[in-house]
Amino acid sequence: MPHSKKHFILSLITCSFFCLFSLSGAEPARELLWPQGAPEAKGKDPKKDMPAITIYSPDKALNSGSAVVICPGGGYGGLAMGHEGHQIAKWFNTLGVTGVVLEYRMSRGGYRHPVPLMDAQRAIRTVRSRAKELNIDPAKIGVLGFSAGGHLASTTGTHFDSGNADSSDPIDRVSSRPDFMILCYAVIAFDEPFTHRGSQNNLLGKDASKELIKSLSNEKQVTKETPPTFLFHTDEDTAVPPENSIAFYLALKKVKVPAELHIYRKGSHGIGLGKKIPGTNNWSKACEEWMRVLSLIK
Repeated sequence: MPHSKKHFILSLITCSFFCLFSLSGAEPARELLWPQGAPEAKGKDPKKDMPAITIYSPDKALNSGSAVVICPGGGYGGLAMGHEGHQIAKWFNTLGVTGVVLEYRMSRGGYRHPVPLMDAQRAIRTVRSRAKELNIDPAKIGVLGFSAGGHLASTTGTHFDSGNADSSDPIDRVSSRPDFMILCYAVIAFDEPFTHRGSQNNLLGKDASKELIKSLSNEKQVTKETPPTFLFHTDEDTAVPPENSIAFYLALKKVKVPAELHIYRKGSHGIGLGKKIPGTNNWSKACEEWMRVLSLIK
């Protein structure tokens, strides 16, 4: 093949590749929750000391006006950012929901309670304060969490405040209460036979007081103000047994908070969307229908 013809073909292939890449859109940018430095920060390591969010906005024609802050799992010692973070945000985009992936601080950076909660609350406040810019309804901002991220999500739904009206920071003036929760094989209960001890120890330390442990055992903190909740778990989960979701569901029902619980037969811990697991792969569809019932999606 003549050199000029080969060069033309290679140029055409390269052009096609970049045109397709351009059409697909670049990855959303990572934004610091506190650009001037996070409170309680121990350093300036981007992965340990600088909590952030990544916002995935849906197509304008699909936009439902709802948003979800996504808390990946990892036992409060790591973050499963792929299958429990960015993949989930992209799935939400297909439903017309804005997905906001949270990177919160953890024990590997020397952080314990209340720092992860501070980060999650800041994420909810940030999204709510920017509702007009993001084209979302400030009353349709939820939180989703997997595993220990589910514990963090449930903590935001049981330990929230209405904001500080006197704050000089406009973000701190708005409420940190999520309008709904989606808890996926979540760590809920502390100091129980079915507790995930790694998450408890990473968040609170091994010598935490009984009062602190009880205050973060979230099935004991449910009130009538706790948001409507969707929960799913698997019967085969031995790392975080389904009793966690059951306990939270029963607590919600006791105070008449709308809730929906699914316990699927198959699947180990940490499955994310679980697309290849028969039966369990239906959880996302069940969640979609639940959101539709609540008028969170079209």
